[in-house]
Amino acid sequence: MALILCCSKSLKAQEITTYQYRQVAPDKVDEFIKRETTYWSNVARKAIGKGTLTFWGLFQKVGGYDIQNSSNFLFINTYKDIDGNLDDVWNATALYPKIPLAQMETNSISKVTSNIYFSSGSWEQATKAIPAKDFNYVVMNYHNSSNPTEFIAIEKNHWGPFIKSAMDNNLTKQVAWGNSIVLTPGGGDMKFNCISYDLFPTLKSALMTSWSPDTKFPTAGLDSLQKISLNPPATVIYRRVKVESKI
Repeated sequence: MALILCCSKSLKAQEITTYQYRQVAPDKVDEFIKRETTYWSNVARKAIGKGTLTFWGLFQKVGGYDIQNSSNFLFINTYKDIDGNLDDVWNATALYPKIPLAQMETNSISKVTSNIYFSSGSWEQATKAIPAKDFNYVVMNYHNSSNPTEFIAIEKNHWGPFIKSAMDNNLTKQVAWGNSIVLTPGGGDMKFNCISYDLFPTLKSALMTSWSPDTKFPTAGLDSLQKISLNPPATVIYRRVKVESKI
């Protein structure tokens, strides 16, 4: 996201972000969240302190359709060096040597449905936004474009300055925005090649995005995006469960 939630401005070009989607059965959700927030968030924090990881986030899907066959959790991880020793990054026993791995691991109570690699694009946040307080819900917009690189560039040049001004002038409840481009997989059944994300403080503001009557949208930029969009974006809302970041 380098996500999204507060560290995107400081990310370097060589950093790679992974989105891992997981499906967790309803009767396992509480235990899944407990293990991830009790153990693995601290493992991530240690890796961030060492500089091998710059962002870790766990997000839970709000609503959904075809729920029995869909993911309901999303991990977002940004790696300083994707070719580094990732086993060392996620070595929980080094931090908790007296706790059996069986009591900490979550692979046995969840199923990975997708792994997607991203390179981050732009990031803007409201000047007065406090990430830990305000970045509570994320609207993920999954875009399928005929030219994803151009799509990301147009958003950066037109939507980025617009949304920054709108947030700072209280024209919207939105508190941050960013975008990323998919590195892999691509083609085949893959239905998107870039994403953008809108952050909100409350579920209501995420569900019912409102704009001030004084808002002047960047119509030229939006028209350009429309021309290279192959279909309307799919949107999914996630609530922030826990985030660890280098900031």
